[in-house]
Amino acid sequence: MNHEDPGPRHVPVLLRRADEILGPALTSGGVLIDATLGLGGHSEHFLRTYPKIRLVGLDRDTEALKLAGARLEPFADRITLVHTRYDGIADALREAGLPPTNSVRAILMDLGVSSMQLDETDRGFAYSVDAPLDMRMDSTTGPTAADVLNTYGHGDLARILKTYGEERFAGKIASEVIRRRERKPFTTSGELVELLYDTIPAATRRTGGHPAKRTFQALRIEVNRELESLEAALPAALDALEVGGRIVVMSYQSLEDKLVKQLLAQRSASRTPVDLPVELPGMGPEFKVLTRGAEKATEEEIAENPRAAPVRMRAAERIEAAG
Repeated sequence: MNHEDPGPRHVPVLLRRADEILGPALTSGGVLIDATLGLGGHSEHFLRTYPKIRLVGLDRDTEALKLAGARLEPFADRITLVHTRYDGIADALREAGLPPTNSVRAILMDLGVSSMQLDETDRGFAYSVDAPLDMRMDSTTGPTAADVLNTYGHGDLARILKTYGEERFAGKIASEVIRRRERKPFTTSGELVELLYDTIPAATRRTGGHPAKRTFQALRIEVNRELESLEAALPAALDALEVGGRIVVMSYQSLEDKLVKQLLAQRSASRTPVDLPVELPGMGPEFKVLTRGAEKATEEEIAENPRAAPVRMRAAERIEAAG
């Protein structure tokens, strides 16, 4: 496994825009949660730029925590790093000696697979390299992608591929997985890529991007319970913010972005019954949305970091204390 300094190979996604949004909440100090610490690129920038802030960094990947901890060593007296998924925000705050509500000035959530996980070829995230079919962000626990392929029934496999990967040929792929695993269980990404090349029609392969992209995304989401984690993490993140606190969420696929959009819309709507002519005290919107729709990376940012191409950023500010 490659352990070199992560700095040169890690370009934080939408860093400038994230700073524009979160910076006003951090100028006088306070707590920043980086709920998806990764290699620590975003966090390093904020710690350098805002010398009064304290960081609580979360990541489920022990290797990422190790590398980020080394990168952030100059700020050791201002950081607390916690091994947990991003739905563990409340517990992470308690571990840092902070209450889980109304105690945070800014939250950053950069969802999806990290640069390190894509670059570490023995993790099985990349379909371009033959590697063990693992795909766990936390390699200490839970089933692997191989376990999913080798044990799930046809219905569950097809559902995962269709729902999480938006794969048109989900049923056909699931049938072929079951047929092949009866001869030999799946162990490597190369075996799965070969199956997908054989199963997806040639016309689709020529026009729809890499034939493995959707299936690999679906397996990764299933293995890591990403949407379930996000559904729990978003309300906890919003609850953690104090009035004037801000949150930035960067999503990389439509299901994540839809969850973020729906919750921000819900929490930024009035809670006064629609038939009343005036806003009831304490029933106004809790949040104000700061982005117009989902913001995307610029062409310049994508040229600098191609992994920014699918990103969708949404942001909000707490304007009223929780009732």
